[in-house]
Amino acid sequence: MNNQWKSFLESQSALISDEGIVRFDNADHYPACVLFDLSQLGLIRVSGEDAQTFLQGQFTNDTRDVTENRSQLSAYCSPKGRMLANFRVFQYQGDYMLQMPHETLSTVVKRLPMFILMSKAKVTNASDEFVTIGIAGECAETLLVNHFKSIPAQPGDTTQQNDMVLIRMPGSPARFMIIGSPTAVIALWKPLAAEASPANSDYWTLLDIRAGIPTIYQETADAFVPQMTNMQMVDGVSFTKGCYTGQEVVARMKYLGKLKRRMYLASVDTDRQPKPGDELFAPGSDSGQGAGRVVDARPSPHGGFELLAVAEIKSFEENNLHLQSEQGPKLKLGELPYGFDE
Repeated sequence: MNNQWKSFLESQSALISDEGIVRFDNADHYPACVLFDLSQLGLIRVSGEDAQTFLQGQFTNDTRDVTENRSQLSAYCSPKGRMLANFRVFQYQGDYMLQMPHETLSTVVKRLPMFILMSKAKVTNASDEFVTIGIAGECAETLLVNHFKSIPAQPGDTTQQNDMVLIRMPGSPARFMIIGSPTAVIALWKPLAAEASPANSDYWTLLDIRAGIPTIYQETADAFVPQMTNMQMVDGVSFTKGCYTGQEVVARMKYLGKLKRRMYLASVDTDRQPKPGDELFAPGSDSGQGAGRVVDARPSPHGGFELLAVAEIKSFEENNLHLQSEQGPKLKLGELPYGFDE
């Protein structure tokens, strides 16, 4: 975490653990107008005249579509086509920025430079150079209009101004992410905090879950082909861009294979928060790999937890998925904000 930002948060009564987890007192609630510190997300900068062509050969999405006004979701796969990380890609002052949790960032920032070879590109961990915050609620757009000349209209659209990038995020309520220099973001946080209530980052992740946006963590790295987590449904995969690491497996799944697992939205009534990678069980499951795995889960304002899980289509359709064991808490299945491509 950037030291300037850390000192500022502490002056705002934030509690920061040794692991860099930020919490605000009395913030375990869900107000209508919400402000978030998103220091759990790190940034990789890819710079150089060959940056775009280099990344084009590495990721699932078409980096030619990333501009100053447009970001995208993408993923970095193993040769077997399973995701080592997924992230949002956007431009900042001509460089490409990859945003993801710190735990998967450490893998990508070490692995990605191994494939630069003769390309004129440079990969660096830029996490400490920038600050990321979020704002959500019906108030969000109204408040941001006072600080940005234009507001991104569609999810994934971006605006760049005053050393900051503003990105409209998917889902409801309306929400935006702001990435910029510590000085610029501190100057923005102060007036926003006068109107919006700081909340803990679990709520931001819950909004990702409700939007059907998967996040790969250390526990689920190399576990899922992109289609298993619906990445193709949230514009995270291009099937026309050409070759990249793992592309043959991803393409084969689309054109020749039959998808047996996909990601679903669910809730579960349990005292223990499900963790990424936790197994799901279903009586009569015919798979030696179990019935599925948790992708992400966060506390629900209604009690229990809301989660995304990759599960056998058959077990989902039978509505008989359980957490931890066949006798464990049963998942109550929800409805994602998008349909499936058959």
